[in-house]
Amino acid sequence: MNDMRTVPVPDGLAGERVDVGIARLFGLSRTRAADLVMNGAVDLDGQMPARSTRLEPGMMLTVEIPSERPAVEVRPLIAPGMRLVHEDDDIIVVDKPVGVAAHPSAGWDGPTVLGHLAAAGVRITAGGPPERRGIVSRLDVGTSGLMVVVKSERAYPVLKEAFSSRRVDKVYHALAQGHLDPRAGTIDAAIGRSPHHDYKYAVMSTGKHAVTHYEALEELPGADLLRVKLETGRTHQIRVHLAAMRHPLVGDPLYGADPTFAARLGLVRQWLHAMELSFVHPVRGSRVTFTSQYPDDLQHALDVLRES
Repeated sequence: MNDMRTVPVPDGLAGERVDVGIARLFGLSRTRAADLVMNGAVDLDGQMPARSTRLEPGMMLTVEIPSERPAVEVRPLIAPGMRLVHEDDDIIVVDKPVGVAAHPSAGWDGPTVLGHLAAAGVRITAGGPPERRGIVSRLDVGTSGLMVVVKSERAYPVLKEAFSSRRVDKVYHALAQGHLDPRAGTIDAAIGRSPHHDYKYAVMSTGKHAVTHYEALEELPGADLLRVKLETGRTHQIRVHLAAMRHPLVGDPLYGADPTFAARLGLVRQWLHAMELSFVHPVRGSRVTFTSQYPDDLQHALDVLRES
């Protein structure tokens, strides 16, 4: 039996293509959403739309999703644990929980930041490709913390250029196995996609320039709590750089962490959190700074270590 979903189009999807809207609303990949439209499984205000049909707020959208993959394809509209930190006419800052992607993609069927904002009625009118509109910098699915999404057309190129030219301060807290020596320093090592493992990156001379600054905040049994500031923003940069120093993030077996150590702390993901975000507001011109707190799972791991 197929799963029939009927929802009114929220304001946040005004002007979007119907396949993009379906992907965001129901947590589907863009390809999957387009297939549903082409196969006649979509009804928009009583008519069968084309993929390029534009959505308008208040339209009734009905999608029939085949039941063979309901557990993967059907997702809640709102991402649990997502917290709104700041919103104005030009930007929105969220505290992203683990397990949420920045935007829909062919390889991800789970909840997304953009899908959550659309379901909450937040309208994103900024530039960029439709499936990642307003995104100027991303966090990995397995990393929690602060992330900014641009709302307005005027702000998008300004903040995108600020990230590209490294004028945005991004500070993370990370828990690394062992004890670093020196206690503060800079890791300057190019990063590229690993030729031997899918979804993995490595330090290599042919990679892209990458610079990470770190300092130890607290020495704990078997691990150091670090403050990490990124100068560049390569995929998996903190994870790769610390692993190259033989101090992988606790809870990150992909890059060599001890799984038994993570299990003792109750961790099922890498201990990494985007803690601070600071930049010049793209329209107002004043500097803005946002801070976060550790989510429950990361705080629990610290508590266990401090009590051991």
